[in-house]
Amino acid sequence: MVEKWINQLNYLLVETGLSKDNADLIESLIIIGLIFVLAYLADRLTKKIIVSTLKSYAKRTKSTWDDIFFEKKVFNRLAHIAPALVINATIGYAVDPVGIVDFIKILTEIYMIIISVLVLDSFVSALHEIYLTLPISREKPIKGYIQVVKIFIYFLGTILFISILSSTPVLKLLAGLGALAAVLLLVFKDTILGLVASIQVSANKMVKPGDWISMPTRGADGPVLEISLNTVKVQNWDKTISTFPTYALVTESFNNWKGMEESGGRRIKRSINIDMKSVRFLDEDLKKELKKIQHIRPYIEQREFEINKFNEEHQVDSSMPVNGRRMTNLGIFRKYMEAYLKQHPKIRNEMTFLIRHLQPSETGIPIEIYVFSKEQEWAKYESVQADIFDHVLAALEHFDLQVFQNPTGSDFQQLLERKNTD
Repeated sequence: MVEKWINQLNYLLVETGLSKDNADLIESLIIIGLIFVLAYLADRLTKKIIVSTLKSYAKRTKSTWDDIFFEKKVFNRLAHIAPALVINATIGYAVDPVGIVDFIKILTEIYMIIISVLVLDSFVSALHEIYLTLPISREKPIKGYIQVVKIFIYFLGTILFISILSSTPVLKLLAGLGALAAVLLLVFKDTILGLVASIQVSANKMVKPGDWISMPTRGADGPVLEISLNTVKVQNWDKTISTFPTYALVTESFNNWKGMEESGGRRIKRSINIDMKSVRFLDEDLKKELKKIQHIRPYIEQREFEINKFNEEHQVDSSMPVNGRRMTNLGIFRKYMEAYLKQHPKIRNEMTFLIRHLQPSETGIPIEIYVFSKEQEWAKYESVQADIFDHVLAALEHFDLQVFQNPTGSDFQQLLERKNTD
């Protein structure tokens, strides 16, 4: 039917006095024009009828998945295939005296490749968006894999594009790419390393978006915003954003504070240096004063009873303090700190709890507090830690202990004034 109509058109053009070549050219232009009109109508009908119908149906459903496909423009881009299909199916009816039809065929094939790549890109993005709505997405991010799939789609589209322009079979092009393998490996080095790192990070559950990590070598300390194929973004506590390659998570060390957050406590590990010259045995006056402290009165009385009993049994000469057993102001202070922190409402007693000596040095003897705070939020945690050490520093003088600190200008000034007075 179509061929009969075309022959009739050619006959009418010849009857008007046109030469055969001119008649064929005008016939071809008329047919191509009609084909483009049909393609335009196909595009409008597809968008107005099919896409609009699907969109209204998606709005009525309770599922959000179909809405995501429309947000990512999967169906809108897919509708652009319709005019290309119309042109590809009907362009063969046009004669081709000057190569116009072949040119249109090439353009149509290129157009279909571009649209197909865009459709697949939107489709993969929509699948990723749907995955993010699932609970498992918080444990296993797949953005790196999604980017690899997109790279493959664009790579394949580029190969098909070159194949059409150069009239070279796809397999022959792929075989020729073997010679460029070394160059491709060099160009995509970060991408390949990032892919391997993404697989290792995901498989070993090393880190995921939302985790608080610290990586001093990269200047990162804060929650992870994004883990992509090539980069990791971390928002630091000062609101700056650190970006570093994904493979750095595998090749370099970092701290993931997720375990701390899940434990319910945050470690306090800080020490104060005691001047060793202030450490001494308890005398009766200091012992009497320390018994007024409610937290350690039972302990002092119990220790006093045990020590006196031991010294009596072993006939210890108490005229020399180093004989037998004695209590020291530093030992009582450590016990006081333990009792004080045990009843502190912001300290977790069920977790590691230590008040210990560290190695003495030229800066005194460090007494370290190693406990866990119930507060994990940075500001609240620092407040708890500061309150504890405020109390520690203020309590030291009641145990006749002194904090070690290097002499300041005022210390030297007092020394000179004292010397001048003498």
